[in-house]
Amino acid sequence: MQREIMTSIPFLSQPSAAAENTEEDLAVAQDLKDTLDAHRNGCVGMAANMIGVPKRIIAFVDEDFGGRIFVMFNPHITAEDGAFDTAEGCLSLQGERRTVRYQRIEVDYMDRKFRERHAAFTGFTAQIIQHEIDHCDGVII
Repeated sequence: MQREIMTSIPFLSQPSAAAENTEEDLAVAQDLKDTLDAHRNGCVGMAANMIGVPKRIIAFVDEDFGGRIFVMFNPHITAEDGAFDTAEGCLSLQGERRTVRYQRIEVDYMDRKFRERHAAFTGFTAQIIQHEIDHCDGVII
């Protein structure tokens, strides 16, 4: 189900709680995918707090896999390389903000069956994931 986009800075500034292998968190992940899909014309990634749920769940479009939307539960960056300056926009906020991102990252996360995974990402996909993990940490970019 598509949900409204959260724009409250105080809410978005709070770190999110760990996701759990529950029907509720799996439903949030589906709503996140549905909401991202509905906003694909101007959005490539979302975190659950952007739809009003303070859980560590992110969804992102991966063009390397045909534009498929991937979901990660409890993602954490474990390695990063190739810092660069950039400016990013956000569906929850107006305008763009400057930030530092990394060209290559490694991420520990859980998949939809809550199996532990580890993967490396580069380029724009890495940048999207970093932005969404910032949302999970309550960092406003």
